[in-house]
Amino acid sequence: MRSWAAGAILAVLAALPAGAQELDARLPTCFACHGEKGTSQLPEIPSLGAQQAFYTTVQLLMFRDKLRVTEPMNEMAKGLSDADLQKAAEIIAKLPAPEPITDTPDAARMDKARALSTQHRCNVCHQANYQGLDNVPRLAGQREDYLLKTLRGYKDNTRRGYDAQMSEVVYGMKDEDFVDLAYFLARVK
Repeated sequence: MRSWAAGAILAVLAALPAGAQELDARLPTCFACHGEKGTSQLPEIPSLGAQQAFYTTVQLLMFRDKLRVTEPMNEMAKGLSDADLQKAAEIIAKLPAPEPITDTPDAARMDKARALSTQHRCNVCHQANYQGLDNVPRLAGQREDYLLKTLRGYKDNTRRGYDAQMSEVVYGMKDEDFVDLAYFLARVK
C-alpha cells in the first residue's frame, strides 16, 4: 500500500512542476498520506497532528534543501518558500494529536520501556509526556511502525537529524529496546 501511495503522489506531482504549485494546492496531497486530521493510516508514514511547529518547519526545510532525502517529501517541499514551510507547520501544529493505541498494553513491556526512556533521557528532551517542545518532536501516540523505523534509521545512519544527538542516544541500544520503546510511545496519550 505504501508503494502505491508513493506512486500516486509522484504521479500527481509529475503533472505539475512542484515550483508551480502553491502550498494550498499541495496540502491535500500531504494529508492524503499523513491523514486528513493529522493521523496517518498508512504503514511507516508518520502522523503529524499536533506536531511542534518549529520542529516541522525544520524538517520541511531539510526536505526542501535535500538535507534529508525521502521521496516524495523532497518533491513536495521543492520550491516552497520559508514562509510556506512555516505556514504548513502552523497548520499541522493545529491538527488534533493522534490517538494512542487503545489495546490493553503489556504492563511488563510498558514498564521496561519507561525505564529505557528514563535511562536514555527520552523523557527529558521529548518532555515527560512525550509531547515534544520547540525543535524536539512529539512522540506520544505516533505510529508504532514509524517510530520503530525511525529509531532503526538513527542507529544505522539512514535517518539523519540536524544534529547528532539521536544517533548518540541510540548508539548503545539494541533492536529489542527500539521495539519496546515504539510499543510504549504509540500507547502514550
